[in-house]
Amino acid sequence: MIEILRIVGIGAAILIAGFFGGIYYRKLLVDARINSAEQNAKRVVEDAKKEALTLKKEAIAEGKEEIANIKLRNDEDIKRQRFEIQKLENRILGKEESIEKKTSFIEKKEQMVTQKEKEIDEIKNSLDEILKKELLRLEAIAELTKEEAKAILVKKMEEDAKYEAVKEIKRIESQTKEDADKIAKKIIAQAIQRCAIDHVTETTVSVVNLPNDEMKGRIIGREGRNIRVFENLTGINIIVDDTPEAVILSSFDPVRREIARVTLENLIIDGRIHPARIEEMYDKASKLINNEIKVEGETAVFDSGIGEVNPGLVKVLGRLKYRTSYGQNVLMHSKEVAYVAGIIASELGTNIKKAKRAGLFHDIGKALTHDIEGSHALIGAELAKRLHEDNDICHAIEAHHNEIETETLLDVIVQVADAISGARPGARRETIESYIKRLESLEKIASEFKGIEKSYAIQAGREIRVIVKPEEVDDDMSVIIARDIAKKIEGEMEYPGQIKVTVIRESRAIDYAK
Repeated sequence: MIEILRIVGIGAAILIAGFFGGIYYRKLLVDARINSAEQNAKRVVEDAKKEALTLKKEAIAEGKEEIANIKLRNDEDIKRQRFEIQKLENRILGKEESIEKKTSFIEKKEQMVTQKEKEIDEIKNSLDEILKKELLRLEAIAELTKEEAKAILVKKMEEDAKYEAVKEIKRIESQTKEDADKIAKKIIAQAIQRCAIDHVTETTVSVVNLPNDEMKGRIIGREGRNIRVFENLTGINIIVDDTPEAVILSSFDPVRREIARVTLENLIIDGRIHPARIEEMYDKASKLINNEIKVEGETAVFDSGIGEVNPGLVKVLGRLKYRTSYGQNVLMHSKEVAYVAGIIASELGTNIKKAKRAGLFHDIGKALTHDIEGSHALIGAELAKRLHEDNDICHAIEAHHNEIETETLLDVIVQVADAISGARPGARRETIESYIKRLESLEKIASEFKGIEKSYAIQAGREIRVIVKPEEVDDDMSVIIARDIAKKIEGEMEYPGQIKVTVIRESRAIDYAK
């Protein structure tokens, strides 16, 4: 046991001794390493210091060298800039010298100009004085003031200008009318030859002849029942007066008047006049006239050669057979306008069918003026639009009396054709009062001008002949007077067609043998 303890004690002593020995050895080893590391570190630091010192010296050397280069370049730039500045200064100095020279030259010129102006003013004042003296002397010699002489000169210049203008106008007119007159005469001659017809009297009454005066009592009937039924049914008035063997039918609607006329004539032929028979005859006459209206419309369309037409337009067109204007049958007038418009369109090279169509329908509104209030041109255009006529044709109908502005060649063609048909000889009639009044107005207008001796309206008012005093009016002034009279007639009068103004100037030398 003791031996074991001794062994254990020895072992423990050995372990303790080994432990402390190890600690000591490690300490010695660590201290050696630390010393070695410190030495290496010192050596590295010294090497780094040496290297840094070397780099510093090199950097300082390079910096000095760069500074020297920069300084050298700056010196060169400064020299160059100084050279440029010197050049600019020299140029500016040169310009200043040039400006000073020019300024000096301009000052001398200004002095010379001022001197010249003074001299001119003196000369002008002198001339003004001389002119005043000369004017006074001339006024004394001519016995005219400056204003009077100026007025005479202005009047003379105006007269000369008028004469020259008239000569130029005459020359231009003669050139332009050479061909225009031929074409116009040809168109008018063709229109008159192809379309001239007798006019019918424009009336609002129709006369029905009776076989005897006893028929008047039968027309009136017992207590007037027949005449009341007739008037209520037809919408017209029967005038039974002292006219032998005749009664008068009065109405502003020509279609109703025509139906009433046919009805009454058939009743007279039949001999049986009573309310039931009147109604029967009225129905027959209405169908007959309406059928005749349709036939007349279709005939007018066919004769004009314008192609298909809306049936509504055909029916309204046929009603124009019973409508007159200034004594001219409107349906015949419409056909004339269609023919003339076609001739003009062919001469101008435009659409002939369109011109004929517009001419035929231009007065179609007159068939409705008894039922619709307003201008027949506007009424006709509205009707044509509703029945799907071409817009150009509707516009031509609307514009043929200048109620709206003309826009197309077709508008002008219809206007001209309408004027030719209405103005041709025998186409229309006037009342004697309006006719005489128009002639008196023509002569009065012509006599108002200075230098007129006599004036005469001739050819049914289509020409005014004016005789001037030869000692007051010369040949050139005669042309001016003719033009002025025509313009005044255009501005103050309304007339169909055109009026020719003829100014006559003649000189007569009279002496007597004794």
